[in-house]
Amino acid sequence: MLPASAKAPHKQSRKQSISIGRGTRKRDEDSGTEVGEGTDEWAQSKATVRPPDQLELTDAELKEEFTRILTANNPHAPQNIVRYSFKEGTYKLIGFVNQLAVHYTQVGNLIPKDSDEGRRQHYRDELVAGSQESAKVISETENLEEDEEPKELETESGSQTDVPAAGAAEKVTEEELMTPKQPKERKLTNQFNFSERASQTFNNPLRDRECQMEPPPRTNFSATANQTDDIIKVSQAAKIVERMVNQNTYDDVAQDFKYYEDAADEYRDQVGTLLPLWKFQNDKAKRLSVTALCWNPKYRDLFAVGHGSYDFMKQSRGMLLLYSMKNPSFPEYMFSSDSGIMCLDIHVDHPYLVAVGHYDGNVAIYNLKKPHSQPSFRSSAKSGKHSDPVWQVKWQKDDMDQNLNFFSVSSDGRIVSWTLVKSELVHVDVIKLKVEGSTTEVPEGLQLHTVGCGTAFDFHKEIDYMFLVGTEEGKIYKCSKSYSSQFLDTYDAHNMAVDAVSWNPYHTKVFMSCSSDWTVKIWDHTIKTPMFIYDLNSAVGDVAWAPYSSTVFAAVTTDGKAHVFDLAINKYEAICNQPVAAKKKNKITHVQFNPIHPIIIVGDDRGHIICLKLSPNLRKMPKEKKGQEVQKGPAVEIAKLDKLLNLVREVKIKT
Repeated sequence: MLPASAKAPHKQSRKQSISIGRGTRKRDEDSGTEVGEGTDEWAQSKATVRPPDQLELTDAELKEEFTRILTANNPHAPQNIVRYSFKEGTYKLIGFVNQLAVHYTQVGNLIPKDSDEGRRQHYRDELVAGSQESAKVISETENLEEDEEPKELETESGSQTDVPAAGAAEKVTEEELMTPKQPKERKLTNQFNFSERASQTFNNPLRDRECQMEPPPRTNFSATANQTDDIIKVSQAAKIVERMVNQNTYDDVAQDFKYYEDAADEYRDQVGTLLPLWKFQNDKAKRLSVTALCWNPKYRDLFAVGHGSYDFMKQSRGMLLLYSMKNPSFPEYMFSSDSGIMCLDIHVDHPYLVAVGHYDGNVAIYNLKKPHSQPSFRSSAKSGKHSDPVWQVKWQKDDMDQNLNFFSVSSDGRIVSWTLVKSELVHVDVIKLKVEGSTTEVPEGLQLHTVGCGTAFDFHKEIDYMFLVGTEEGKIYKCSKSYSSQFLDTYDAHNMAVDAVSWNPYHTKVFMSCSSDWTVKIWDHTIKTPMFIYDLNSAVGDVAWAPYSSTVFAAVTTDGKAHVFDLAINKYEAICNQPVAAKKKNKITHVQFNPIHPIIIVGDDRGHIICLKLSPNLRKMPKEKKGQEVQKGPAVEIAKLDKLLNLVREVKIKT
């Protein structure tokens, strides 16, 4: 028979193997696979499965070596990280980029034996084991002493021959006690046989404790401060802080402007929508109509707004406001005038110069660089101002002496060229509008002509001397700067006043007009009849061509709706008809496309300006074909519009 210390390990390993077997059996049951007793899974034959698309390589190809060089540089690490340097006041490139890439990490609880913490834990384990052994030795000694007491009584009553035997047993016991015993091996726990215990306790109820104290004493302080020149030094910083606050306030709108696209356009081919973004308004211009809109040609987030009144009986003051999309709450620039502003235009090469036309017939030039609110240049009765409201102004190229000049049109029938010479405006009458067939003779032998009232005009994009003029009688005249008493052509365009005319930005022969007779017409200036006519069921206030396509344009009506057309998609009706007015009773007066962003701005007769984003269907571009590059540019846009015009010409010839 083996001692107890020799049997323990064998019994422990036996129990452990049985427990592991049970745990394996349990895992097989959990996975849904029944494993029988005595079956050897490894004895079953296993066949190699090869994918069907695996390449068949020869031995030479298999033995061919491909050299790959491993470097310590991370190919995905950015190389152009910049940080702002407050010392130098600029962004600087970071020279060192961390190339470390961690592929796997795991928090462990292993401690090296040679470390200080490992030695301390090992020392603590030895102390615990030594104390347990000493306690065990003391308990065994006490048990032996209790067993020896009856033996001593027996030896006293028995014979004396037993005395040496008792002395030998006592000697053996002392030797066993003095010999150190080997520590008992720790029992290995079975990882498949464990139990978990938990308990739940009651939570103590919450209690509120309140106290009341006397309020601190209050005192009123007031003082008077005078404005100083130092306020100018912080004006730029204050403007930056104001923009930061507004960008945080309108962050959701800014996110929609940058990233939102109407996902519903994927399920409708010929219909689009307009997403409202920002709304611009100012209390000082609350009761004034939006009479003009114009984007700044250099700063594409800045646009100018003219405020006045179209009601002859309610004429008052006017305002010129310039807003930025970065700050919708307040205009960047603000100018007031005694007469209403009816039109405006920003110079292409000098984006700080704004030409405006007033209801009283004056024209003026505002300089945004100058802090005062009065115009830098202004016409007068002495310098040849108009006698009726000025309905439109347009900057032109500098003259031969490099002087700035612009044109204006008014209801008095005059087309005037204004030239900025030194510090005054010099005017020249380019042409006087006359109604054809309205000449009457007086007894003195003189001929009287009925004056045509100009309402809108636009200059050709390539032919500098050619321009179109719309009138209150509904006619459109094609004029030349070289002829002051004769028209190049006349179009019987509309039955009521022409509100706007505009040349196509791509096609040199096509222009568009709108009128209060509810119609929008597209013309070829070589043909006296319109190519396309659209009835919008309400007076049309303004039209504008899209800068990104020759076939897309927008129109606004007095019933508060915006209409977007794309002739390449649908040449019969608009692909978007949407109410965009701030209120149902408001009348939309003007519309303008942004030069680069897919947005438009519209103004109404209550002084509100609303910015709207075009959905993807309203700005469709040619689809990419496999193996072919998408052709872009003016030539493609011209060909696209020519194709539509040729179809219309063929139909007209047949009819």
